[in-house]
Amino acid sequence: MSRKEDIIYATLELAAEKGMKGVSMSQIADKVGIKAPSLYNHFKSKEEIIHEMYRFLRERAQAGSSQSPVDYAKLFEDKNVEEILTESVASYMGFVSDKYMMQFFKVLYSERATNPAAAAIMVEETERMIQSTRNMFYAMVVHGKVKNKDIDTAAMTYSLTMHSLIDYRLDMMTAGKTDSFGEEGSPVPKNISDFIRWFSDRIGEKDE
Repeated sequence: MSRKEDIIYATLELAAEKGMKGVSMSQIADKVGIKAPSLYNHFKSKEEIIHEMYRFLRERAQAGSSQSPVDYAKLFEDKNVEEILTESVASYMGFVSDKYMMQFFKVLYSERATNPAAAAIMVEETERMIQSTRNMFYAMVVHGKVKNKDIDTAAMTYSLTMHSLIDYRLDMMTAGKTDSFGEEGSPVPKNISDFIRWFSDRIGEKDE
């Protein structure tokens, strides 16, 4: 493990205990076992650590999940819209439910209303989801799965609703109301499956 990785994990552990605002550069240096000037050789500020943490943990979680560059021809083969959307959500949850990624998001959720760095990362992650959804919806148009009508609006509506439903499920996990993201033998909880089914019925018809 590199020194930068040591710093990232140490900062994440401290932030989980104290909140990001409660962590100082000197505390991070102490946790890693180095002097503060040495810490500044790697990162100029706590905000820089937070942004690098997001990049590093995201890449690590993505490598450990099935979320990889999408082969739409393979994804869409012999699948209807509901199956495609369910599979994409299950893949995304394999990414965000990574132990360290989830811990990081919990810190961000608690501070995004008052911490500009946390809010900026949440905006970036939401925009990634919207763009990924838009790409998938346009690919479904090309493959004849959905109507070529109001695709941008449909992608925005779907991704933001899904974002809220995922947040709700993760909050339930944090509150101890459930111990897993999936439900009833499915990797996707029932309320999300119900929404996917409802949404698929409205966009899944082909153009006449």
